[in-house]
Amino acid sequence: MNIAITAASGKLGSAIVKALLAHSPEHHIIALARTPEKAQHLGVEVRPGDYNDPAQLLQSLHSVDVLLLVSGMDSPDKRIQQHRNVIEAAKQAGVQKIVYTSVQGAEEGTAFSPVIQSNRQTEKDVRESTLEWVIGRNGIYIEPDVEYIDTYQQVGGIFNCAAEGKCGYTTRDELGFAYAKMLTENHHNGKTYNLNSDPITQYQLADYLNLAFDTQLTYQPITFEQFKQRSITDLGEFIGTVVAGIYQGISQGKADNPSHFEQAAGREHISWNDYFSQL
Repeated sequence: MNIAITAASGKLGSAIVKALLAHSPEHHIIALARTPEKAQHLGVEVRPGDYNDPAQLLQSLHSVDVLLLVSGMDSPDKRIQQHRNVIEAAKQAGVQKIVYTSVQGAEEGTAFSPVIQSNRQTEKDVRESTLEWVIGRNGIYIEPDVEYIDTYQQVGGIFNCAAEGKCGYTTRDELGFAYAKMLTENHHNGKTYNLNSDPITQYQLADYLNLAFDTQLTYQPITFEQFKQRSITDLGEFIGTVVAGIYQGISQGKADNPSHFEQAAGREHISWNDYFSQL
């Protein structure tokens, strides 16, 4: 079976390629990337895959049986059509099945909601594509918090607007394993899965980080506007607003969802005790 992964040079796409190579080596893996040179290190066939280039997508999806569509990083008003370009090219190229990486979050009322709404539209487009399909709604990546440990120490703790809200975090490696299963096992077809571990609060996150790094971090909630301004200063207008919206949704309970990870992956998600103990 020929399996293609879009945005394969990105962190999630790379994790899915690696998981497929480890767990399904009998299949032929094709990495699609807007800049193909950035995916050469994956050790698989690489083809160009620009979401804005329908003709290129059609050519690159030739002979592909199953396609993993990684949600784009562009603004919400652009990504719907970009995803439609991929879906239409897949149909024309004879792809049999499409798996889409969506995301959890508040569909209304937060600064992240426009992104969620665009993803829900793509979910609808995937379901109506006439192809076999599976949709994963990813939890929030926990790696950025781990990578931010030095900054947390410098500023004296974790500051955001999640308050008491619980967040269903996950890791890219765990997602890679689950998507490898969803791509290669037909009993997932027609399913939509929440892909996350047991939800935790920011207070619990601080405790886990302290366990892993022998730090003394504490969590201190701040207002949405305060956090938004900090995020925009650190990350720029678009990404900063999106990040603030994610934590706004956490505070509203929109990231505290039942997990279907075990159904998707065939095993439980790694526990946070085990994950942080290994760091």
